[in-house]
Amino acid sequence: MIEDILAELVTDNLLYLLGAVLLVIVILKGVKIVPQSEKYVVERFGRLHSVLGPGINFIVPFLDVARHKISILERQLPNATQDAITKDNVLVQIDTSVFYRILEPEKTVYRIRDVDGAIATTVAGIVRAEIGKMDLDEVQSNRAQLIGQIQHAVETAVDDWGIEVTRAEILDVNLDQATRDAMLQQLNAERARRAQVTEAEGQKRAVELNADAELYAAEQTAKARRIQAEAEAYATEVVAKAIADHGIEAAQYQVALKQVESLNALGNGDGKQTILVPAHALEAFGNAFNLLKGGK
Repeated sequence: MIEDILAELVTDNLLYLLGAVLLVIVILKGVKIVPQSEKYVVERFGRLHSVLGPGINFIVPFLDVARHKISILERQLPNATQDAITKDNVLVQIDTSVFYRILEPEKTVYRIRDVDGAIATTVAGIVRAEIGKMDLDEVQSNRAQLIGQIQHAVETAVDDWGIEVTRAEILDVNLDQATRDAMLQQLNAERARRAQVTEAEGQKRAVELNADAELYAAEQTAKARRIQAEAEAYATEVVAKAIADHGIEAAQYQVALKQVESLNALGNGDGKQTILVPAHALEAFGNAFNLLKGGK
Protein backbone atom coordinates (compact mmCIF):
# COMPACT_ATOMS: atom_id res chain seq x y z
CA MET A 1 0.00 0.00 0.00
CA ILE A 2 2.74 2.48 0.97
CA GLU A 3 4.75 1.46 -2.05
CA ASP A 4 1.85 2.24 -4.34
CA ILE A 5 1.45 5.68 -2.78
CA LEU A 6 5.17 6.46 -3.24
CA ALA A 7 5.09 5.24 -6.83
CA GLU A 8 2.06 7.42 -7.53
CA LEU A 9 3.80 10.49 -5.98
CA VAL A 10 6.94 9.94 -8.00
CA THR A 11 4.93 9.51 -11.17
CA ASP A 12 2.93 12.67 -10.57
CA ASN A 13 6.02 14.76 -9.64
CA LEU A 14 8.59 13.27 -12.01
CA LEU A 15 8.94 16.42 -14.01
CA TYR A 16 9.57 18.46 -10.88
CA LEU A 17 12.18 15.99 -9.69
CA LEU A 18 13.93 16.04 -13.03
CA GLY A 19 13.86 19.82 -13.00
CA ALA A 20 15.37 19.97 -9.52
CA VAL A 21 18.14 17.55 -10.48
CA LEU A 22 18.84 19.54 -13.63
CA LEU A 23 18.97 22.76 -11.61
CA VAL A 24 21.50 21.26 -9.20
CA ILE A 25 23.62 20.10 -12.11
CA VAL A 26 23.47 23.52 -13.74
CA ILE A 27 24.52 25.20 -10.51
CA LEU A 28 27.41 22.79 -10.06
CA LYS A 29 28.50 23.31 -13.63
CA GLY A 30 28.06 27.07 -13.60
CA VAL A 31 29.78 27.89 -10.30
CA LYS A 32 33.51 27.37 -9.89
CA ILE A 33 35.33 27.96 -6.61
CA VAL A 34 39.03 28.39 -7.37
CA PRO A 35 41.59 27.92 -4.55
CA GLN A 36 44.01 30.73 -3.75
CA SER A 37 46.99 28.78 -5.12
CA GLU A 38 45.46 27.96 -8.51
CA LYS A 39 44.02 29.41 -11.70
CA TYR A 40 41.60 27.69 -14.07
CA VAL A 41 41.82 27.94 -17.84
CA VAL A 42 38.30 27.85 -19.30
CA GLU A 43 37.56 26.68 -22.85
CA ARG A 44 34.37 27.20 -24.86
CA PHE A 45 33.91 24.83 -27.78
CA GLY A 46 37.56 23.83 -27.52
CA ARG A 47 38.97 27.36 -27.61
CA LEU A 48 40.39 29.58 -24.87
CA HIS A 49 37.61 31.64 -23.33
CA SER A 50 38.86 32.99 -19.97
CA VAL A 51 41.08 32.42 -16.95
CA LEU A 52 39.44 32.10 -13.56
CA GLY A 53 41.22 33.58 -10.58
CA PRO A 54 40.90 32.58 -6.89
CA GLY A 55 37.41 32.83 -5.40
CA ILE A 56 33.86 32.25 -6.73
CA ASN A 57 33.50 32.36 -10.52
CA PHE A 58 30.52 31.84 -12.81
CA ILE A 59 30.63 30.19 -16.21
CA VAL A 60 28.06 29.04 -18.76
CA PRO A 61 27.14 25.44 -17.96
CA PHE A 62 27.80 22.80 -20.62
CA LEU A 63 29.38 25.44 -22.89
CA ASP A 64 32.34 26.46 -20.75
CA VAL A 65 34.70 23.83 -19.35
CA ALA A 66 37.52 24.38 -16.82
CA ARG A 67 39.98 22.39 -18.89
CA HIS A 68 43.24 23.14 -17.08
CA LYS A 69 43.89 23.72 -13.40
CA ILE A 70 47.25 25.41 -13.03
CA SER A 71 49.10 25.92 -9.74
CA ILE A 72 50.60 29.39 -9.38
CA LEU A 73 52.86 28.47 -6.46
CA GLU A 74 56.59 28.96 -6.84
CA ARG A 75 58.33 25.84 -8.10
CA GLN A 76 61.90 24.60 -8.04
CA LEU A 77 63.49 22.70 -10.86
CA PRO A 78 65.60 19.68 -9.89
CA ASN A 79 69.26 20.61 -9.41
CA ALA A 80 71.09 20.21 -12.70
CA THR A 81 74.76 19.81 -13.60
CA GLN A 82 76.12 20.87 -16.98
CA ASP A 83 79.60 21.08 -18.43
CA ALA A 84 80.90 24.40 -19.72
CA ILE A 85 84.19 25.71 -21.11
CA THR A 86 85.50 29.04 -19.89
CA LYS A 87 87.09 31.71 -22.04
CA ASP A 88 90.56 30.42 -21.08
CA ASN A 89 89.61 26.85 -22.15
CA VAL A 90 89.04 25.31 -18.72
CA LEU A 91 86.35 22.62 -18.41
CA VAL A 92 84.06 23.22 -15.43
CA GLN A 93 80.91 21.60 -14.10
CA ILE A 94 78.21 24.01 -12.97
CA ASP A 95 75.51 22.96 -10.51
CA THR A 96 72.43 25.16 -10.94
CA SER A 97 69.03 25.53 -9.34
CA VAL A 98 66.12 27.57 -10.76
CA PHE A 99 62.91 28.77 -9.11
CA TYR A 100 59.92 29.95 -11.15
CA ARG A 101 56.17 30.47 -11.03
CA ILE A 102 53.42 30.70 -13.63
CA LEU A 103 51.87 34.13 -14.06
CA GLU A 104 49.82 33.67 -17.23
CA PRO A 105 48.48 30.12 -17.40
CA GLU A 106 46.90 30.66 -20.82
CA LYS A 107 50.38 31.14 -22.34
CA THR A 108 51.89 28.23 -20.44
CA VAL A 109 49.12 25.83 -21.46
CA TYR A 110 48.98 26.65 -25.17
CA ARG A 111 52.61 27.51 -25.96
CA ILE A 112 54.72 24.91 -24.18
CA ARG A 113 54.14 21.28 -23.31
CA ASP A 114 56.92 20.36 -20.84
CA VAL A 115 57.56 23.48 -18.79
CA ASP A 116 60.24 22.03 -16.51
CA GLY A 117 62.14 20.43 -19.39
CA ALA A 118 62.00 23.59 -21.48
CA ILE A 119 63.29 25.78 -18.65
CA ALA A 120 66.06 23.29 -17.79
CA THR A 121 67.23 23.20 -21.42
CA THR A 122 67.13 26.99 -21.64
CA VAL A 123 69.12 27.39 -18.43
CA ALA A 124 71.76 24.89 -19.59
CA GLY A 125 72.30 26.75 -22.86
CA ILE A 126 72.45 30.15 -21.20
CA VAL A 127 74.89 28.94 -18.52
CA ARG A 128 77.24 27.56 -21.16
CA ALA A 129 77.04 30.78 -23.15
CA GLU A 130 77.72 33.02 -20.14
CA ILE A 131 80.55 30.84 -18.83
CA GLY A 132 82.19 30.95 -22.26
CA LYS A 133 82.47 34.74 -21.97
CA MET A 134 84.46 34.67 -18.70
CA ASP A 135 87.82 33.40 -17.49
CA LEU A 136 87.94 30.85 -14.70
CA ASP A 137 89.04 33.44 -12.14
CA GLU A 138 86.10 35.66 -13.09
CA VAL A 139 83.67 32.75 -12.78
CA GLN A 140 84.82 32.07 -9.22
CA SER A 141 85.19 35.67 -8.05
CA ASN A 142 82.15 37.22 -9.78
CA ARG A 143 79.58 34.55 -9.06
CA ALA A 144 76.90 37.04 -8.02
CA GLN A 145 77.30 38.95 -11.30
CA LEU A 146 77.16 35.69 -13.25
CA ILE A 147 73.96 34.63 -11.46
CA GLY A 148 72.35 37.98 -12.29
CA GLN A 149 73.26 37.65 -15.96
CA ILE A 150 71.91 34.10 -16.14
CA GLN A 151 68.65 35.04 -14.42
CA HIS A 152 68.10 38.01 -16.73
CA ALA A 153 68.77 35.90 -19.83
CA VAL A 154 66.42 33.13 -18.64
CA GLU A 155 63.65 35.62 -17.84
CA THR A 156 63.90 37.05 -21.36
CA ALA A 157 63.83 33.57 -22.91
CA VAL A 158 60.76 32.29 -21.01
CA ASP A 159 58.73 35.50 -21.09
CA ASP A 160 56.57 34.20 -23.97
CA TRP A 161 55.56 31.20 -21.85
CA GLY A 162 53.89 33.30 -19.14
CA ILE A 163 56.54 32.30 -16.61
CA GLU A 164 58.50 34.41 -14.11
CA VAL A 165 61.94 33.19 -13.02
CA THR A 166 62.10 34.27 -9.39
CA ARG A 167 65.61 33.07 -8.64
CA ALA A 168 68.55 31.33 -10.31
CA GLU A 169 71.41 29.97 -8.23
CA ILE A 170 74.85 28.55 -9.00
CA LEU A 171 75.34 26.00 -6.25
CA ASP A 172 78.89 24.94 -7.07
CA VAL A 173 81.66 25.20 -9.66
CA ASN A 174 83.54 21.90 -9.93
CA LEU A 175 86.96 21.45 -11.54
CA ASP A 176 88.93 18.36 -12.50
CA GLN A 177 91.85 17.28 -10.31
CA ALA A 178 94.55 18.50 -12.71
CA THR A 179 93.07 21.99 -12.76
CA ARG A 180 92.77 21.97 -8.96
CA ASP A 181 96.46 21.03 -8.62
CA ALA A 182 97.50 23.77 -11.03
CA MET A 183 95.43 26.33 -9.14
CA LEU A 184 96.97 25.21 -5.85
CA GLN A 185 100.49 25.67 -7.25
CA GLN A 186 99.52 29.10 -8.54
CA LEU A 187 98.11 30.02 -5.14
CA ASN A 188 101.26 28.90 -3.33
CA ALA A 189 103.43 30.85 -5.77
CA GLU A 190 101.31 33.95 -5.25
CA ARG A 191 101.61 33.60 -1.46
CA ALA A 192 105.40 33.23 -1.72
CA ARG A 193 105.58 36.32 -3.95
CA ARG A 194 103.52 38.34 -1.50
CA ALA A 195 105.75 37.23 1.37
CA GLN A 196 108.86 38.35 -0.54
CA VAL A 197 107.28 41.66 -1.42
CA THR A 198 106.28 42.21 2.22
CA GLU A 199 109.79 41.39 3.44
CA ALA A 200 111.37 43.71 0.85
CA GLU A 201 109.01 46.51 1.82
CA GLY A 202 109.87 45.94 5.49
CA GLN A 203 113.61 46.18 4.76
CA LYS A 204 113.06 49.28 2.67
CA ARG A 205 111.08 50.86 5.49
CA ALA A 206 113.79 50.00 8.01
CA VAL A 207 116.44 51.64 5.82
CA GLU A 208 114.25 54.71 5.45
CA LEU A 209 113.73 54.94 9.22
CA ASN A 210 117.47 54.55 9.90
CA ALA A 211 118.22 57.27 7.37
CA ASP A 212 115.62 59.50 8.99
CA ALA A 213 117.16 58.83 12.42
CA GLU A 214 120.67 59.66 11.17
CA LEU A 215 119.39 62.80 9.50
CA TYR A 216 117.63 63.83 12.70
CA ALA A 217 120.80 63.21 14.75
CA ALA A 218 122.88 65.24 12.31
CA GLU A 219 120.37 68.08 12.44
CA GLN A 220 120.40 68.07 16.24
CA THR A 221 124.24 68.00 16.30
CA ALA A 222 124.39 70.90 13.87
CA LYS A 223 121.84 72.76 15.96
CA ALA A 224 123.90 72.19 19.13
CA ARG A 225 127.07 73.37 17.38
CA ARG A 226 125.30 76.46 16.12
CA ILE A 227 124.09 77.28 19.63
CA GLN A 228 127.59 76.69 21.04
CA ALA A 229 129.12 78.89 18.34
CA GLU A 230 126.61 81.61 19.08
CA ALA A 231 127.46 81.37 22.79
CA GLU A 232 131.20 81.58 22.11
CA ALA A 233 130.63 84.49 19.76
CA TYR A 234 128.63 86.25 22.47
CA ALA A 235 131.36 85.56 25.06
CA THR A 236 134.02 86.85 22.70
CA GLU A 237 131.93 89.94 22.05
CA VAL A 238 131.61 90.54 25.81
CA VAL A 239 135.36 90.09 26.31
CA ALA A 240 136.15 92.40 23.42
CA LYS A 241 133.83 95.03 24.84
CA ALA A 242 135.44 94.70 28.29
CA ILE A 243 138.89 95.13 26.79
CA ALA A 244 137.72 98.13 24.86
CA ASP A 245 136.23 99.65 28.02
CA HIS A 246 138.93 98.73 30.60
CA GLY A 247 142.09 98.30 28.58
CA ILE A 248 144.75 95.63 29.09
CA GLU A 249 143.70 94.81 32.63
CA ALA A 250 140.49 93.19 31.38
CA ALA A 251 142.51 91.03 29.00
CA GLN A 252 144.91 90.03 31.77
CA TYR A 253 141.93 89.17 33.96
CA GLN A 254 140.47 86.83 31.35
CA VAL A 255 143.85 85.14 30.85
CA ALA A 256 144.29 84.72 34.58
CA LEU A 257 140.76 83.23 34.81
CA LYS A 258 141.54 80.66 32.15
CA GLN A 259 144.81 79.78 33.92
CA VAL A 260 143.03 79.21 37.24
CA GLU A 261 140.37 77.04 35.51
CA SER A 262 143.14 74.96 33.96
CA LEU A 263 144.78 74.55 37.37
CA ASN A 264 141.51 73.41 38.92
CA ALA A 265 141.07 70.87 36.11
CA LEU A 266 144.50 69.46 36.85
CA GLY A 267 143.73 69.31 40.53
CA ASN A 268 140.55 67.31 39.96
CA GLY A 269 142.41 64.37 38.43
CA ASP A 270 142.60 60.93 40.07
CA GLY A 271 145.98 61.78 41.70
CA LYS A 272 147.96 59.12 39.84
CA GLN A 273 149.37 61.26 37.04
CA THR A 274 152.61 63.28 37.25
CA ILE A 275 152.49 66.86 35.97
CA LEU A 276 155.57 68.87 35.00
CA VAL A 277 155.05 72.61 35.37
CA PRO A 278 157.61 75.10 34.02
CA ALA A 279 159.06 77.59 36.48
CA HIS A 280 157.62 80.62 34.75
CA ALA A 281 154.16 78.96 34.89
CA LEU A 282 154.17 79.16 38.67
CA GLU A 283 154.82 82.88 38.43
CA ALA A 284 151.97 83.21 35.92
CA PHE A 285 149.62 81.36 38.24
CA GLY A 286 150.64 83.66 41.07
CA ASN A 287 149.90 86.69 39.01
CA ALA A 288 146.57 85.18 38.05
CA PHE A 289 145.60 84.72 41.68
CA ASN A 290 146.60 88.28 42.43
CA LEU A 291 144.48 89.59 39.60
CA LEU A 292 141.48 87.55 40.75
CA LYS A 293 141.92 88.91 44.27
CA GLY A 294 142.17 92.44 42.91
CA GLY A 295 145.93 92.84 43.47
CA LYS A 296 148.36 94.66 41.20
